[in-house]
Amino acid sequence: MYKGLLVDKSIIGKDVHLEENCTTCHKGDAKGPTRDVAHKGLVARPSKNIEVCEKCHEDISKSFKNSLHFTSEGQRHGVTGRFSKDELKVFNEKVFEKSCRSCHSSCGDCHVKAPVIGGVSTGLLKGHRFVKKDEGKTCALCHGGRVYPEFTGDYGGAADIHYQKGMICVDCHKKEELHGISAASYVSRKEVKERPRCTNCHKPGEEKTESARSAHTSHNGKVSCYACHSGGAYRNCYDCHLGKGSTAKPGFILGLNPRDKKTVTTLRVIPTVRNTFKPAGIEMEHFDKLPNYWDTAPHNIRKRTERTRSCELCHNAKKNFLTKDMLLKDGSKANEGLIYTPKPIKK
Repeated sequence: MYKGLLVDKSIIGKDVHLEENCTTCHKGDAKGPTRDVAHKGLVARPSKNIEVCEKCHEDISKSFKNSLHFTSEGQRHGVTGRFSKDELKVFNEKVFEKSCRSCHSSCGDCHVKAPVIGGVSTGLLKGHRFVKKDEGKTCALCHGGRVYPEFTGDYGGAADIHYQKGMICVDCHKKEELHGISAASYVSRKEVKERPRCTNCHKPGEEKTESARSAHTSHNGKVSCYACHSGGAYRNCYDCHLGKGSTAKPGFILGLNPRDKKTVTTLRVIPTVRNTFKPAGIEMEHFDKLPNYWDTAPHNIRKRTERTRSCELCHNAKKNFLTKDMLLKDGSKANEGLIYTPKPIKK
């Protein structure tokens, strides 16, 4: 019976979670004489109701209720600035809850069974064992469109230096960030104080060479770390909100950070177009308030790149910098505010 339910008898007693009866989490009727009777009222994803896990993991469950992984508020916040008050109400009812919220994750999606993305799942992580971490099946499945393949080098080019050194996602993205912080609700990952920062490990002033120290000092507060240390092209998306499928293209774009116009950083295309939500009756009255290019942290970091080797590449050749000619056709007017032209340096 256990084999049929993908629970190997040999692991019973080796995982404290499996000391409970199946119905403790999944409901149903443990005494049902047939499969149909036993499975009546069965809950396939019990942790979708956070209270199921909260019975034993009270502190983590309470904070996870506010986490971006569970609320999906980052997706809502990223686009709602384009809506009028009435449009926002329609979006929340017709779009967000029925579409965007399908990407939220429950405890079980990371610790028991990989989440279902586009109807695809890699299934149980380890025969219904409760797994502390298995990033190749959990992080990679949800973030496999761009972040994970950039990190491992599967998208093309060299893998991130941290990955090559044996580091994995949770070496930088700590459990406090992933589980959420008690009593704190965020609308963007940029608000999370516990999010990774390069300077957490690479302390300013501790560089091994004078040239590195000088470069970091002169660019401090003006250029993001990854603007220089991104190892190459990263994935940008086009057409996915035009109703005809998506197109992914490699690219490397530098411009002003839309959240901080004092800093030059890497930008990634977010292809929301004017008719994205037209089927739901939303015209996006304030479409031009937000840009189509947003600051991004590519996960393909290298110590030495073509930009760290040559100041002229940025300052004189102006390679990869966003220009008016490059802007998305029919894109937001706010895109123009991200164009930056570096000051030339004498050869």
